[in-house]
Amino acid sequence: MNSQGAVTGAGAVVKPPPRKQPGRKPLPEHLPRETVTHEPACTCPGCGGTTFSRIGQDEREVLEYVPSSFKVIRHVRPKLSCRACETIVQSPMPSLPIERGRPGPGLIAHVVVSKYCDHTPLHRQSRIYAREGVELDRATLADWVGGAEFLLSPLAEAIGTHVRVGRVLHADDTTVPVLAPGNGKTKTGRLWVVLRDERPWGSDVPPAAFYLYSPDRKGIRAEALLGTCLGFLHADGYSGFNQLYQPTKPGGEPALIEVSCWSHARRKFYDVHHATASPIALEAMERIAVVFAIEGSIRGRPPEQREAVRKEHALPLLEQLKAFLDTSLRQVSGKSALAQAIRYSLSRWKQLSHYISNGRLEMSNNAAERAMKPPVLGRRNYLFCGSDAGGKRAACMYTIIETCRMNEVDPQAYLADVLARIADHPIHRIDELLPWHWTK
Repeated sequence: MNSQGAVTGAGAVVKPPPRKQPGRKPLPEHLPRETVTHEPACTCPGCGGTTFSRIGQDEREVLEYVPSSFKVIRHVRPKLSCRACETIVQSPMPSLPIERGRPGPGLIAHVVVSKYCDHTPLHRQSRIYAREGVELDRATLADWVGGAEFLLSPLAEAIGTHVRVGRVLHADDTTVPVLAPGNGKTKTGRLWVVLRDERPWGSDVPPAAFYLYSPDRKGIRAEALLGTCLGFLHADGYSGFNQLYQPTKPGGEPALIEVSCWSHARRKFYDVHHATASPIALEAMERIAVVFAIEGSIRGRPPEQREAVRKEHALPLLEQLKAFLDTSLRQVSGKSALAQAIRYSLSRWKQLSHYISNGRLEMSNNAAERAMKPPVLGRRNYLFCGSDAGGKRAACMYTIIETCRMNEVDPQAYLADVLARIADHPIHRIDELLPWHWTK
């Protein structure tokens, strides 16, 4: 048994798709080209002759970087007076993201993307701009981000509505240090994400992620995030979700069915093996890895095909894994970390096995964990949010930027365009500005 393929009892092997071999990619065709011709000397170094015949040339492309720059756009609106009736005629001033403000939509988009996508804190951005001769202090940049959040919050809510009507969801949360006013210390807030991604089973529904900030981790926060959702929820074992798994009325069905994560289960065994080199933990990891290999071979297939492959190949392996864990639990100390790791999986076996009989479900909650990477990377750089309002602002920006990433949309170009016209856009047609409807 190994992680290269899953061997079934019938001798069939389910292999993951082959990996692409690395190679040098050509430079993008859309980039502007500049040709520099290096003429040779006019005199032959061999005989001193001065007459030459061209026999060909060698070419080599080198990728260069031209630093970004600022520019000032002067809006001129001539006033005209009608000679017949003296009526004054003048074009209206185009809407700006910040009324009476000086930043254009492209600059605000750059500040937002730099912070929430490239994880560059505002005080570092201020120093970068100063090197280009433009003085913009951190407080000014923060005001711009706040203005952008005010305009973009309806768009983030529309993304949240799209996500939460899905019947298969992923959810996760992480800590966010938040400055506590008055004492100069930080408190611990939470950033939640609920994600809809139906691409693994071949659906063409646009993927999206919706983030929500809360000042604590009480169960009511999970209900605020997911209280209107129906279907299946991939999540960790957080007790705050438990109320969502209960029937809505006596004898009825629960609003959400819990789908536990095999990556979390495997991580428990990894921690034990890393600390103690336990052979039982190692074998459990290897058995789980073989089951994961099956998932790689069916990604993107229709749900019924995924379900059939899982029942034929993965189900026997999981039954063998359960028998192995049951036996191993009787052989180790009940108070050991290994026993705790085994009980973690066995106590959630039903939830861990839901994905076998439903091709729309995933084996892990890795989609939500990937969506949590940007906030985790960001907090390492900007250390904390300035307030609860800053946490809500971050949730709005992560919602839009992560949804852009999932739909392969450039967030800089998207935000620059949307910020230029969202103030004049009818609120009842906000769906027209969603990332998957936008074209460059």
